[in-house]
Amino acid sequence: MSDDPFVAHRNLLFTVAYEMLGTAADAEDVLQESWLRWADVDASQVRDPRAYLVRMVTRQALNRLRTLARSREDYVGEWLPEPLLTSPDVAEDVELAESVSIALLTVLETLGPTERAVFVLREVFDMPYGEIAEAVGKSAAAVRQIARRAREHVAARRPRMRVSRSEQQTVVERFLAALRTGQVQELMEVLAPDVVLIADGGGLANAARAPLHGAELVVALLARPDRVVSAVWLNGAPAGRIEVAGQLAAVSLVVENGRVTRIHAVANPQKLTRLDEPAELAR
Repeated sequence: MSDDPFVAHRNLLFTVAYEMLGTAADAEDVLQESWLRWADVDASQVRDPRAYLVRMVTRQALNRLRTLARSREDYVGEWLPEPLLTSPDVAEDVELAESVSIALLTVLETLGPTERAVFVLREVFDMPYGEIAEAVGKSAAAVRQIARRAREHVAARRPRMRVSRSEQQTVVERFLAALRTGQVQELMEVLAPDVVLIADGGGLANAARAPLHGAELVVALLARPDRVVSAVWLNGAPAGRIEVAGQLAAVSLVVENGRVTRIHAVANPQKLTRLDEPAELAR
């Protein structure tokens, strides 16, 4: 391992930035900016390099998040986080897998920049309130209030129940098999009647511009011939990779009570550039 704390903690810093921003490209930009700033710091004067670097990356990510918030208002259709290829080991750290899940990152998009930063640093990385306060430029008392509000906001919107990894895998495999073979009845059975499909094409790929509600509408969209379907691990969970007529989509599923309740389908090609090399994530 390198003697340079930035290199030693790079996977952690990338994970912090990615959870705050929702895209790997923006997270990499933030790391690049932070690396340049770190190069000007006298590391021998830094008592806790890990905490110092997390604060630095958080400040850069907050600046970026405020800029992005404006551009995302003009985004064509629904905006979803960028899916990352992950190795199955990420799933073994249940808390890490949960924190980078597409379902949670989608909920985090509904928080303001400061609330999102506070939620990520407190709930995911268990950072002390005093350190978070320093990173976001608020008092520790204000940060406690923000953390409580953010926690309540996320709890009200995230999937109601957690399922075991094996149940998730079983249901995802059933869903992908039904897609692969085009069995409409099997697809209807694996989807919850009130399933919601959210697609992100960004105006660059064919995708529904508003969420689709209900199994019949979703099956009508999905049950088409000539598709290549494969299983893949995305954001710490079993997921699917689907190609139709040269167009690729990464599909993440929320499973509750043995059925698919929500489908996140990313078809924007700009968000599918990292599906060949597993992302290095760490807490």
